[in-house]
Amino acid sequence: MDFRELRRHADELRFTPQEPVRWLAPKELARTAVKVCLAAVFAGYSDKREIQGALEAGLLRAPLADPDAEEIWIDFVADLGDGFEATASVAAALGADRLAVDGPGPLPRGSLLVLGGDQVYPVASATAYEDRMKGPYRAALPSAPDEPLMVALPGNHDWYDGLTAFLRLFAQESVIGGWQTRQTRSYFAVELPQRWWLVGLDSQLGTYFDDPQRRYFETYFSPRLRPGDSVIVCSAEPTWVRSDERPDAFNSLHWFDRNIVRSRFDRTTRKHEETGASIRLWLTGDKHHYARYAERLAGDAAGAGDVLPPDPRRRQMVTCGLGGAFLASTHRLPKALPLPPATSRMQKKDHPPTAFALAQHTYPDAAESRSLVRAIAKPWSRFWLPRRNPGFAVLAGAVQMVLVLVASGAFALAEGRHNPVGALRSAGADDLLGLLCASAALFVLPFVIGWWRGLMRERRPRAPSGPVVAVLFQAAVAAAALTVTVAIARAVPSSWNGLALLAILLAVAAVTGAFLGSELFALWVLWTDRGPVAEWQMSGQSVDDHKGFLRMHLARDGTLTLYPLALEATCRNWEFDEVAGAEGAWKRPVPKPAPTVRLIEDPVVIARHGRG
Repeated sequence: MDFRELRRHADELRFTPQEPVRWLAPKELARTAVKVCLAAVFAGYSDKREIQGALEAGLLRAPLADPDAEEIWIDFVADLGDGFEATASVAAALGADRLAVDGPGPLPRGSLLVLGGDQVYPVASATAYEDRMKGPYRAALPSAPDEPLMVALPGNHDWYDGLTAFLRLFAQESVIGGWQTRQTRSYFAVELPQRWWLVGLDSQLGTYFDDPQRRYFETYFSPRLRPGDSVIVCSAEPTWVRSDERPDAFNSLHWFDRNIVRSRFDRTTRKHEETGASIRLWLTGDKHHYARYAERLAGDAAGAGDVLPPDPRRRQMVTCGLGGAFLASTHRLPKALPLPPATSRMQKKDHPPTAFALAQHTYPDAAESRSLVRAIAKPWSRFWLPRRNPGFAVLAGAVQMVLVLVASGAFALAEGRHNPVGALRSAGADDLLGLLCASAALFVLPFVIGWWRGLMRERRPRAPSGPVVAVLFQAAVAAAALTVTVAIARAVPSSWNGLALLAILLAVAAVTGAFLGSELFALWVLWTDRGPVAEWQMSGQSVDDHKGFLRMHLARDGTLTLYPLALEATCRNWEFDEVAGAEGAWKRPVPKPAPTVRLIEDPVVIARHGRG
C-alpha cells in the first residue's frame, strides 16, 4: 500500500504518517517565521540549559553486544523527522539486524544510536515528535533483546518550542520501540570501549556553552580523560564550514577542544593541566548532505584541491544530515579550512591553525548537486518550485492580482480617469509599448545594479542579489500582466459589463502571475549564492530521495572505522505487520522491499590518539 492508504490506518499504527514539509508553502513560511522569531526573542530569557543544572547528571555507558569482545557498533543519523516515507525508510535500515553492503559485507545494527539534531520538522511539539519521529522509529524496531542505547542532540528545530518537547521525549529515560533513552539533559558523555568517548554538545540556537553544561563536562568527563584517550564530538551544526564566511563560528567548539578535552581546570591549583586526550572525529548534521573534511598532515601537498590519501592518523570532520529531511547542495563547500581561522577573535587559540581539506566524495557529488539546484527553475522538472510547493503559486498569483489592481489604478490616474476598466479599454498602442518597456526595465534593472555595484566595489561584475531584486522582479511581472490585461481590454467589445471584464482581467493576472511570479522568484533564488536564500534552492524542492546515515565500528585494536551509507531509494510501498505489545496489538508499516544501502565512499579508518 502507498502513503495515502497508510494514513487511513493511523489509529492502528498509533501515529499519523506525515507529508514532507513544503518549506516555501505560505502556511509553512508564516508558521516557521513566527516560531523562529519567538525562539530568537526568548532564547536569552528562558534558556532551558540553565534549568537543567538542577537535574541529575552522570556518564552514560554504551551497551556492548558482546562484553568480552570489547568492541561496539555505533549509528549516527541526523535531520530525520520530516516526511514519513524518507524518515521511515532510514529508520527501517537502522533497525535491521544486519545490512548487506557490497565491499565490507554484512554490517550489524548499532548498539548505540546517536540522533544528531533536528529530530522533528518544521517546529517541535509533542504531536510532531509522535508522528514524524517516534512513530516511524518505534515501527522500525518494536523491540530488541540487546536494548540499544539512543542519545539525542537538539538542533535548531528542536529548540523552537524552548526544548520542552525534546526534554520530555529524550531526557526521561523512556523507550522508543527497542531503543532505550538514558540521558537526563540535552547534552551527554558516553564512555566507549578501548578508551574512546562520545560527547554530545548543546549549543542552543548557535550561542555559547551555558554554565551548567560547562560544569557537567568539567565534573564528569574531563577528569576521567587519560593520555591517549580519543574523543568523538557531536555538535548540532557544522560550524567549521561556516568559519569560511564567519571567522568566529568555530570558536565555541575550539574552546571545548582546548579547555575540556586537551586540558582540564584543576580547581585546587586554579590552573589548566594537559590531559593527553584528543578529538579524533567531529560529527554533525544540520546540512542535509554528506561531506567529510580530513586533517592535513606534515608532508601533504599544500594545494586546496588536492585529494588527501587515506591515513588513520588524520582527524576527521563529518557532516551527515541525510536522515529524512530535504537534500542539501554540496558544490559550494569550501575546499580547504584553516581552523580556527587567523581572523578569529579568540584570544587563546591554536597557532598555526589546523588545516582541513574536503574529501573527494560528497553526497550528492558536485555535478549532481548543481543539476538538482538548477531544477528549481525548470518548469519541466518534477522539482520545479511551484510543482513541489503548489501553495506558493497561489500566493504568487494573489500577489500579482493585487499588484495589477494597484498598477491599473495608477494607470487610470495617469490617464486622468477615475475608472480603471475604462482607462484600460481606451489605452492606445503607445500605452502598450510603454508598459512593455517598463516591464523590461524592471527586469533588467537588478542586473544593471548588481553589475554596477560589483564594478565599483570589486572591479568585476556581480550577479544580482538581495530582497530588492525579488521585489523588482515581481514588479516586472505585474507590468507584464498589466500589458496582457490592457491588450485583452482593448479587444473586448465595449458592450461587455465592466465588472465581468474586471473579473476576467484579474483571472488572467492571477494565472500569469502564478507562473511568471513563481518562475522569477525561482530564478532569483537560483542566482543567490550565499545566505539563507541560497538554502531555499534545495529546501523549496523538498527532495525526499538521497537519504542515508553513518555506521561506525570501534574495533578491539582501538581503531574506528566509518561506513557512510546511502539508501538506494526511498521506500514507496508498505505492508502491515502486527505487533503484540503490553498495551495491546498494533500494526507497524514494513517497507517492501526492504531498503538496500551502499557505501558513499570507501570506509574511513581513524586510529586512536597516540597510535600510528
